[in-house]
Amino acid sequence: MDRAVYDRMAEIDRDHWWFVGRRKIIRALIERFAPKKSKLTILEVGCGTGSNIALLQEFGTVDAIEPDDHARAFSEQRTGIAIKGGYLPNVPLEDGRYDLIVLLDVLEHIPDDHGALTALRSKLAPGGRLLLTVPGIPALWSGHDVAHHHQRRYTAKTLEGVVKRAGFRTLHRGAFNSLLLPLIVGVRALNKLRGHEGGDDDVLPPAPINRLLAGLFGAERYAAVRGLFPLGVSIGLVAEPLAGGTTL
Repeated sequence: MDRAVYDRMAEIDRDHWWFVGRRKIIRALIERFAPKKSKLTILEVGCGTGSNIALLQEFGTVDAIEPDDHARAFSEQRTGIAIKGGYLPNVPLEDGRYDLIVLLDVLEHIPDDHGALTALRSKLAPGGRLLLTVPGIPALWSGHDVAHHHQRRYTAKTLEGVVKRAGFRTLHRGAFNSLLLPLIVGVRALNKLRGHEGGDDDVLPPAPINRLLAGLFGAERYAAVRGLFPLGVSIGLVAEPLAGGTTL
C-alpha cells in the first residue's frame, strides 16, 4: 500500500469502528477455533501498523512479518517487538513453530495467494491452525480496493478453493460485516456517482456515529463464529493442514 494509506491507518486504527469491530470478530474466532493451549505461539503475516498485535498477545507470544519498511518501523515502535521484513514465500521462518498463523485482510494483497499459503503450511506446529480474514463480494470492488493495492476480493468458493489447493482443510468459514452491508453498498454507489470512489473509507466518523457503527459491527461476533450470515463485506476462515500436506 502507499505510505499515505499506512499513515491514515496509523491515525485511526485504534478508534475507527471498522478496526474496533473487526478486532471483536477476530477475538471471537480465536477463542472458538484456535488450538486449546494456555499460551499459543502466533505468527501475524502482514501486521501493517501493528494494531492487532496487542490483541494477539493476549493469547500468547507473537512474531510478525511486514514487508513495508515504513509500516514495519511504526509497528515496531508501537509494539516493542522486532518484526521481520520481506515478502512471502521468501521470508525465512522456522518449520513447525506456530500454533496459529493469522493473515488479517492481507491475502488479497498478495499476487500469489496460493504460493503464500503453501509456504506457511509447513510453519504450523502439529495441531496448528490458519486464520484468515479477507474482503468479500467481488461486485463491491471500488476505489478503496485500488488505493489499498488489493489484487482481488473473494467469494466463499474462491477462498476455500485457494486454501484447499495450498494443502489445508477448512474448519470454519463465515461472512461478517453483514448488518452494515446495505449501508456500505449505498455509500460506495453514491461515491461512484460523485466520482469520489473510496474517498470516505479512511475517515473517522463523528464520535456518536463511530460508536454506533462499532457496536453494530462488533455485535456480529456471536453470529460470525457460527457462520450464520450468508453474505457480508468480509469473510473469515479457519483451516488446518491436510494430512500429508497435499497441494493441488
